[in-house]
Amino acid sequence: MAESMSGLKRTHRCTEVSNQNVGQTVTVMGWVQKSRNKGGIIFVDLRDRSGILQIIFEEDKCGSDNFAKAEKLKSEFVIAVTGNVILRAGAVNKDLATGDIEVVAESLRILSEAETPPFPIEEHSKTREEVRLKYRPLDLRRPDLQRNLMLRSKVVGIIRNFLSEEGFLEIETPILNKSTPEGARDYLVPSRVHPGTFYALPQSPQIFKQLLMCSGYDRYYQVAKCFRDEDLRADRQPEFTQIDMELSFVDVEDVLDVNERLLARVFQESIGVEVPLPIQRMTWKEAMERFGSDKPDIRFGMELQNVTELVKDCGFGVFSGAAANGGSVRGINVKGQGGMPRKKIDALVEFAKGYGAKGLAYIAVQADGSFKSSFSKFMQEDEMKALVEALAGEPGDLLLFAADRDKIVFSVLGALRCEMAEQLGLVKKDDFRFLWVTEFPVFEWSDEEERYTAMHHPFTMPMDEDLELLDTDMGKARAKAYDIVLNGVELGGGSVRIHQDDVQEKMFGLLGFSKEEAYDRFGFMLNAFKYGVPPHAGLAFGLDRMIMLMTGAESIRDVIAFPKVKDASCLMSGAPDVVDHKQLEELCLEVRLPEKEAADKE
Repeated sequence: MAESMSGLKRTHRCTEVSNQNVGQTVTVMGWVQKSRNKGGIIFVDLRDRSGILQIIFEEDKCGSDNFAKAEKLKSEFVIAVTGNVILRAGAVNKDLATGDIEVVAESLRILSEAETPPFPIEEHSKTREEVRLKYRPLDLRRPDLQRNLMLRSKVVGIIRNFLSEEGFLEIETPILNKSTPEGARDYLVPSRVHPGTFYALPQSPQIFKQLLMCSGYDRYYQVAKCFRDEDLRADRQPEFTQIDMELSFVDVEDVLDVNERLLARVFQESIGVEVPLPIQRMTWKEAMERFGSDKPDIRFGMELQNVTELVKDCGFGVFSGAAANGGSVRGINVKGQGGMPRKKIDALVEFAKGYGAKGLAYIAVQADGSFKSSFSKFMQEDEMKALVEALAGEPGDLLLFAADRDKIVFSVLGALRCEMAEQLGLVKKDDFRFLWVTEFPVFEWSDEEERYTAMHHPFTMPMDEDLELLDTDMGKARAKAYDIVLNGVELGGGSVRIHQDDVQEKMFGLLGFSKEEAYDRFGFMLNAFKYGVPPHAGLAFGLDRMIMLMTGAESIRDVIAFPKVKDASCLMSGAPDVVDHKQLEELCLEVRLPEKEAADKE
């Protein structure tokens, strides 16, 4: 039978009790982690979000009624205990913050009984994630997840304090917006009042924060909830949180400066890590050439080497063909792996195929300097030696090559170097290496749509010296855009925005929008710009991803209280779910399932 808290007041969280409180009477409350009855004395580990405190029940100290209740305690019972703090009579537990003290109970109230939980409430649980997510409120009791969410709260507090000191205003923007399809799919919300029309949940506050700059608010930020209907992975969720900001009368350097100082403050004050400033910078072109990625992990080497010139006339058709077709041949040196078994090399070939490669060529440099290779029979000896030299190959090294269009070669080798680094243990989670990637292309070619699309969004300002390229060679135009990367993960990105009418109009035209289409989608923003808009720029970074990296978590699900799984469903609540027919009628909607799904349901 659960008891009332009437007349009781908690004096301390569990680990707020220390040897400074010896001799004092305290009242603590929490969950029973475990209970051990040693005959005449009962030891209880009491847990709350701060940690664990040992409670001792002795019948002559707490009375027979309280002792009888203590005998019934089981894991996850919620209790309140009042007692006297003493130094531990037995061995000190150095693994606990309260390991040198204990509380001798004088009274006990069972505030709530508990059924046996479906899995142990313990750190680094081995229970399948699907089970833990189904019982998420229990999962969230685990100390490691609680530390993650407490760190997240602390980080948001530091961010708010810093941006307030820098003159930023926290302003909320709408959740129910107009759909402006460009990029990821929108989540749509039907309107009851306006039948047949829909709101869209924001993929970002982009347009509204630019409007705030038009409105003279100068420096805006928001801890913004955003939504994207896209395929999920370990660092992606359908709803996520951005630290979003926009600044007026600034250029690239101003935005990078304030964000560098923000990141340095956050990492120092939250986890005691110093971020050396200024943060390293690298152009997009350099990042792709050296690392095959626009979000390179710079904690290790294994950089790409372009060997196209060396092999363009060789007898190996895969290499010479790629060069002749305007592609490239590039390689990486996996130091010390020349003895890798063929079975593992074949697995790497399959890995590369997953990123678009037709295959993967290799040279294993033997201890005596000879070569074991998948293509040596097509090459002259001097050509092989030149390849090994170009990749600084030494006895014992494994050289891996990809040949195709640049886009595929970069994708394959960029992923392969990270895979090898992971396999070889070259990366440490507590080694934080930040990087700014700058000068992104304004446009990227879409094979699917057979046209150029905006690499970031249609409001990104080209670099001043590249404005002429919009008329002559738009694919080569660079943007005043920048991404902040940490350990191979894109934390966020931003750009200087277009504030000139003629440049914005040209941009829409190049992206295939007529003037009417541009106004249909973005008219409320373009109209606002007619009345005086300051030069402005901004950035947004993903809070979930940053906390994931700070905590060393494997997935952002471990730093979000109630996450979704890969199919965007919630195992705990059952969302998404069907709704009553009456609700659909009110919205003038009718559900038509795909034929296969409808047949399955029948």
